[in-house]
Amino acid sequence: MRSRFIHPALPGLLIILGAIGLPSVSAQDLSDQVIIRRTAYGVPHITADNVQAAGYALAYVQLEDYGRGVVDGMVRARGEWSKYNEFTAQERSPAIDRDASAKLRYARAVETFPLLKKETQDILIGFAAGMNRYIERHGDEFPQWIKPDFTAYDVHANDIGGHNAGAVSSFMRTLQRSTAARNPDRTGMLSTEGSTVWARLADHYEVPHPDEGSNAFALAPSRTTSGGAILLRNPHLGWNAGYYEAQLEIPGVLNFYGDFRIGGPLITIGGYNERLGFSTTNNDPDTDEIYSFQVSTSQPDHFMVDGTSVPLEKKRVTIQFKNGNGLGEEAREFLFTPFGPVFHRGEGKIYVIRDAGEGEYRLGEQFLMMMKARNFKEYKDAMRIQAKTSSNFTYADADGNIHYVWNAMTPDLPHASGGDTAAIAVTRSDQLWKKIIPFDSLPQLLNPKGGYVHNENDPFHYTNLNEVIPASKFPPHFSQPMLRLRSQHALDMIANKKKFSLEDVVRLKYSQRMLLAERVKSDLIAAVRKTAPTGEIAAALQQMEEWDNTVNRESKGGVLFEIWWEHYVALSNAGKRLPGTAESTNFPAHADSLFAEVWSPANPAGTPRGLASAGRAAEAFKQAVETAKKRYGSWDLPWGDVNRARIAGKDIPISGATGELGTFSVLWFVPHKADKLKRETRGGDGWVIAVEFGKKPRAYSVLAYGQSNKEGSPYFADQLELYADKKMKPVAFSKAEIKKGLVKEYRPGKE
Repeated sequence: MRSRFIHPALPGLLIILGAIGLPSVSAQDLSDQVIIRRTAYGVPHITADNVQAAGYALAYVQLEDYGRGVVDGMVRARGEWSKYNEFTAQERSPAIDRDASAKLRYARAVETFPLLKKETQDILIGFAAGMNRYIERHGDEFPQWIKPDFTAYDVHANDIGGHNAGAVSSFMRTLQRSTAARNPDRTGMLSTEGSTVWARLADHYEVPHPDEGSNAFALAPSRTTSGGAILLRNPHLGWNAGYYEAQLEIPGVLNFYGDFRIGGPLITIGGYNERLGFSTTNNDPDTDEIYSFQVSTSQPDHFMVDGTSVPLEKKRVTIQFKNGNGLGEEAREFLFTPFGPVFHRGEGKIYVIRDAGEGEYRLGEQFLMMMKARNFKEYKDAMRIQAKTSSNFTYADADGNIHYVWNAMTPDLPHASGGDTAAIAVTRSDQLWKKIIPFDSLPQLLNPKGGYVHNENDPFHYTNLNEVIPASKFPPHFSQPMLRLRSQHALDMIANKKKFSLEDVVRLKYSQRMLLAERVKSDLIAAVRKTAPTGEIAAALQQMEEWDNTVNRESKGGVLFEIWWEHYVALSNAGKRLPGTAESTNFPAHADSLFAEVWSPANPAGTPRGLASAGRAAEAFKQAVETAKKRYGSWDLPWGDVNRARIAGKDIPISGATGELGTFSVLWFVPHKADKLKRETRGGDGWVIAVEFGKKPRAYSVLAYGQSNKEGSPYFADQLELYADKKMKPVAFSKAEIKKGLVKEYRPGKE
């Protein structure tokens, strides 16, 4: 869906005029229509008289806890970041590119706002009003250029969908390699030749950390001690991801407890109400296709389709940028076709990306409907909107249902997929995809045998081992079967006949077993023992034998094993760096050189196992002992002596490791800035919640890095010790629970 072009000056004009067409709201009135009650760890419980007041309060509490983080996102959504922030000459052009593309999304937001339901409009209007009220009252927290003039269009623009920059980046790298191979004398010119704004933006695309993802599972009543369904949500993102825990109640409308992502009121990718809950985990669907058209030989800026020369649509956007004490202007031109934006031109062709999520504007509306849903039917009705481009959804409810869906806006392709590395050459419009596969035709399971569903970012096939979803039922561009160690770890915990309490599920979430060690350590020990080790190698081998195969912070052995695996992978692959991480630990690639038995669909939860080479294993162990001494001062260290959580002046030992090692509790680390002999976590477990449904829901949660990122806030990193101790806090959901845990009660904007 493409946006109708609106003059780039329009967004600023709307702000100046108070947003023509948007109803005016009084902050004073909205303050009187809502109460905020903060409980332990700063969790806000909002009770609002109406949807608009709810949005107002959500903005206010987010600014209380995140301040500039919320406001900066809105300035970027307006496409005005360059206007107020000075860049070096090298940085300026990419910044202007980003602002120009944001202006197009803003135009789409203005265009589509009237198409939203009134309650969706109201919560966006309220959110803008809450931002403005906070800025009015706390102007000293912000630069002078930040004014209380935000509108619902700004908030809506944050949620407008675009195309997959990663797909453009992948295709452009392939195209440049191919072109360079044919024209070796012009290699230096090929990276910018035919470049467009979209291609330049894609060139700055940041590949996500390989451990970004989530765990989720749901247990049916037959698998719980209480007889109520249980849902676990366990995301892994950077510790600057902006998870925000809150409860929002509008009597007679909704009562939802969940993750309200910083920067808006509606993107709630996990949580629950009195009757049901849902959780997302990342998936990797093919939502786009890249097409090439021949350019017209008779008319400039035309391309050929259906035997006709068709003009490219041009949209010119002018961006103001800060230039010392003054302002400058630069323009950017974007090219479009009826089939999608043009991101590259060259060798007589134009290249277009046709993405199912381009211009999608109903995402917040879908989540609002999901939050309001009272039963499985209403939840599915909301899901059928299909405004969420990707993500698996795991679900449980008070009626005892559990459900999983591999959710995606996936095109119904009339051709084989190009896979983001090849463009599909077309001459007719009927050769392009026209519609997406409907929700009810996506892979999903409802109440399967065995009473569980799970996902840890692997494809859908092994969501339940009793009811494997066959790949043959779906098109070839759907994900193909794979089950990595983190997923197998989950199955090892729940694919059985045990019954679990909610407290048991909390303990399962903190499982620190390293499944990779359980699969290969015996072969490693045998390989090293064959070399008749002496001295330090023998002592290290003794530690490896005694190690409990966990990454608990007090456990000795994990530090050495992780380094050994790094060396073993490098030796097994002739020093090649495998995809995944800088330490080359992504076992699915070249697995036959690593394992005696590689992963197999015949034994999906029991492979890979064993080592392919005893000689390489023993040599890698010797190298690992020396590397551990150089890197950390010793190989004889507990996991937590090396791996630390450092936030807000705290420096504590912590359990957890990369999911590629087969841990369920995921963290990733970078070298410690102050102490080169240690590492510090930068991401992994974020907002975790386990909820049990019955006559009323009961839950535990933890937000590892805290409810606020403001220095000096009592809620900055105040849950870190709770998380490090493998605990969660009881959730206050009912009025009685909130009253019992009350820390502060106030009306936002009047406190």
